[in-house]
Amino acid sequence: MTKLNEISDNPGAHYKFKRVGRGIGSGKGKTSGRGGKGQTARSGVAINGFEGGQTPLHRRLPKRGFNNIHRLNYQVINVGRLQKAVEAGKLAKGDTVTPESLIKLGILAKLEDGVRLLAKGTLSTALTIECAGASEAAVKAVEAAGGKVIVKAVAKAAATEATAG
Repeated sequence: MTKLNEISDNPGAHYKFKRVGRGIGSGKGKTSGRGGKGQTARSGVAINGFEGGQTPLHRRLPKRGFNNIHRLNYQVINVGRLQKAVEAGKLAKGDTVTPESLIKLGILAKLEDGVRLLAKGTLSTALTIECAGASEAAVKAVEAAGGKVIVKAVAKAAATEATAG
């Protein structure tokens, strides 16, 4: 049975803190590692980008560029990824691939404004693919395998075109 005066921490469990302000020989004497005088020597002042009252650089520089509020964010899927799904047994020859089915199969995590089909990789199985957009090379790759690509308009795109026109 251990006695109260024999209880101790595990080796390395307690970190001995650095005592500051105990002379120049300690390496943390005089200013205790806080540098010279002024605003930065005081506690509670850590303003990011603050330049002592001068207008900060990020406010002096002009704003650049343009953010299109009507931009559509497509999820991209390559024909090679569809071929891997066929080889894994998730898709079969002649299946119709929709954005919703891609999410159910775990090929896509989320559906933003639609799916865009691209041509990276090869496809050797005939599939019918419904998507919001497809590159010419992707369409050729799917048709060469005996399948077809159906490009459907995205609901959000149709709504923005209706309000703009």
